[in-house]
Amino acid sequence: MQRPVSQFRFLTRTNSIPTEYFVLANLKAVGPVVGHLAGEPIRDAVLDEGGRRYRFAGVMPRTATGRFAVEALRPGEWIVQPGLIYRLEEPAPMCA
Repeated sequence: MQRPVSQFRFLTRTNSIPTEYFVLANLKAVGPVVGHLAGEPIRDAVLDEGGRRYRFAGVMPRTATGRFAVEALRPGEWIVQPGLIYRLEEPAPMCA
């Protein structure tokens, strides 16, 4: 299956957005541990300060210079240190 074109394909070395714009912070780990990276547990999900839930989606690729390859992120994906990708879960629709 071919991966869709990233929404960040316009980035170049001269106009790249700082990586910090793509990193989630102040998270609460929830769910079971699904693995480890750099000696740290990988949680199935995390919650941000606003209560939004993000589910583990993979390991963040890096560029040849060692920076996070933010152009590889898909819509709704964010970086969680030490180099994980978490995807925002859509809130469940409210039933009347």
